[in-house]
Order: sequence, then C-alpha cells, then structure tokens
Amino acid sequence: MASFSIEEFVGEGVLKVLLPKLLEEGWDDVPTLKIMNTDDMEALSMTQLEKDALEIRSYLHDRALMQYGDRIESSGKCLSELLNLSLGDLSSQFGMKRGHVARFMDRTSACADHLPNSHPSLATEKISLLSKNTSIQRSFQSVNSQKFHSKLPTRNSSINRKSLEQSLASFKIKDGYIFKGIVSMEPAEPRACGCVQPPPVVEKVAPYSTIENISIQKLTPEYKMGMEHLVKTKTPPMKASELWRNKPAVLLCIRRPGCIMCRAEAHQLYAKKPIFDSLGIQLFAVLHEHMESEIKDFWPRYWGGVVLFDRGMEFFKALGGGKLLKEKFLSGFVFNPRAIANYKRAKAMGIKQNFKGEGEIKGGLFVVGSGRSGIAYQFIERNFGDWAPPAEVIEICSQLQQNQHEGHEESNTRSQQSE
Repeated sequence: MASFSIEEFVGEGVLKVLLPKLLEEGWDDVPTLKIMNTDDMEALSMTQLEKDALEIRSYLHDRALMQYGDRIESSGKCLSELLNLSLGDLSSQFGMKRGHVARFMDRTSACADHLPNSHPSLATEKISLLSKNTSIQRSFQSVNSQKFHSKLPTRNSSINRKSLEQSLASFKIKDGYIFKGIVSMEPAEPRACGCVQPPPVVEKVAPYSTIENISIQKLTPEYKMGMEHLVKTKTPPMKASELWRNKPAVLLCIRRPGCIMCRAEAHQLYAKKPIFDSLGIQLFAVLHEHMESEIKDFWPRYWGGVVLFDRGMEFFKALGGGKLLKEKFLSGFVFNPRAIANYKRAKAMGIKQNFKGEGEIKGGLFVVGSGRSGIAYQFIERNFGDWAPPAEVIEICSQLQQNQHEGHEESNTRSQQSE
C-alpha cells in the first residue's frame, strides 16, 4: 500500500529537489499534493519533467505501485506513453510483476471515491481548479445518483436549539442499508449454516454525554513533511470535547493498527483528506492500545492524521452502548463470509499486516459536530473489517457543513434585525 509519507512519495526523482518549495507553499502532505492542478504547477514554475513525475507518482500511488516510481520516472516517459506500452514492455523495462502490470493498466483508480451530488463546489484555493488534471477528476466526480436517493432533513429556524442527532434524524440508501436514527452498520449474515449467531449490536446513537469527557492523549500530530520524529513527543491527557470545540471531527476507532483490514480502512479514508479539509472537518484515528512500534508502522504510512490514545476504551464502549463489542476469531472471522470478503478486499490493496496487539475489540466511526451539537453519525464494525462507506461519511459531513452554514446565516440575520 502506498505510504502517506511525502518523502516516500517523491522518492529519488526530480520532485525531491522541489520539496523545500512545496513545503513553503503548503503542499506538505500527499493527499493535498495529489490534487495539484495545472495552474498550481505553473505558479510553482514546475518543469514539464516535474509535472510528468507528479502525474506518474499520483497514478502509481492510487494503485499501490510506488515501488516502481523511481524506475518509471527515470525512463523519461510521460504517463500517456507508459499506458501505451505493451504488457511485456512494462515487465521487461521496469521489472513489474504480472499482477502489478494488470493493476497499472487498469485506468480506474481503486482508491478513488466520489463526492455526493449534494456536495457544494469545492472552494478552497487548492481544490477550485481540479478540472485540468484528469487523474484528479476521477477522484472528485459526483457520486452515482442512486447512492443517496433520500436527502437529509434541511435546517429550519429552530435548529440552533436542536442537536445534530435530531437534525439528521433518519434516511435510507438504495444499497441495502437502513438507517435507524443515524447509526449505520453492515447487515448480519448467517454463519456456519445458521449455527453461529452474530453478536447483537446497539441500534441507537451513543448519547453525546458518553464521549464528551473521555480522557484522550495525542500520540502523533497531523503528518507534515519532515515530522516523523514527533511521534515520540508525549502530550498530557485532555478532554475529547476539546478536539471538536471549534470544528467538526471524524473519529475512526481502530480495532488494531497492525490489522490488514484496519490499515486499509484508515488509508482509504485519509486519502480523502482534501475533501474533508474543504468541508472544515478534522480527521482523527483512535487506538485503545499504545504500542510505539505499532504506531510507527501505522503513521504516516497508512494514516497521516492525528492519532489518539483512548486508554479507557471509552469510545469503543460508546459504540457498544456502554460495553465493548468483542468477538472471537473463530466465530467472527472463520465462520463469517462477510469478514472473509473484507479481508480479501484489503489483501487486494497490497497491504502488509502483523498480529500484534488485541484484535477482538471492534471499532467504528463517529462524526461529531462542533461544540456541544452532538454526534451526527455513528458506524459500527459489526463484522471484522467493515468500513463506513466513504461516500456516506462525506455526505453526512457535507450536510453537517451546510446545516451549520445556514445556522450562522440565520444567526447573523437575527442579529441584524435586532439592531
């Protein structure tokens, strides 16, 4: 799987000498660097060779083929020329394995997810001119219209006094998910011909009071170029509510950072960082174990955002309605066809794994509004390796941003009327 370390992304090619300038101009993480467009490149006075190198490396990163980056870039060919090479040429010239050749020739990106139809235009400086880069276009096209056939409730004049739990009450989507309130999970399937029953899950959103006072500790900062050494910096414990005091947050509760499925989920979510940045949403990963070697392996390769330590496992208990959701390997994986399918999905992404740490405590995901507005969305890992669908999370965050924006406008209007 392609790393989120920007030094590994640029490799030993022509972009390496450009790193100080990229850092100075704010292109200091891989997801943001990959959305650079023609105008941005011109502003940096990039040569054609550097432009080609960025396009090639972005393409390889999407397909987890960065190990070929230096060799391919040194050939002097642009991406369109490379895609016109025969399978034999790719193998002989770059030592590409047969399976990797197939992945390289697949023009559709396995890592690309899309914005929902209701998402407003991306207005930030670095995302406003995406149309000129075809590799970026594919990542930011609108999601299929069938994905969300039911819109979230719109804000009314009294919404400022309501929590997000009320304003995002209930909705359905066509792919089989049925939302009760704002809790989402994959369906339960028969296991071992019905002889093994899946464990029960809580179908109500966790009360905000269960998470606001959780004691957490920051283990890593948000990754920026040259910051790996800060993973050793210890910070004092803090209240979880401080995280989202001013900005909404997505909290990804990870079962085990060495798990192949957890790493895959973290990677595909963090790859959407520019989208969340444009929505004003923060990204956090939450661990219930503090193993320094595992954190080094996990950050920033699979996750470039802030990593938090939840010593009391309180976020994980909140997902289970006050108790940890746990399941044994035999019943939860060996006899569970959906978990096996999740494993195969992660394996196909070329991710490495280990078996260090506790792996039976299930995770999930929270979207929390700013201040005390509440939990806007909650996803439960019912089966090992279940992901909160990225398009679903982005849709929630988009509506969250829209609702808050409308709330600010209403507040300003009332203030003007009272003057």
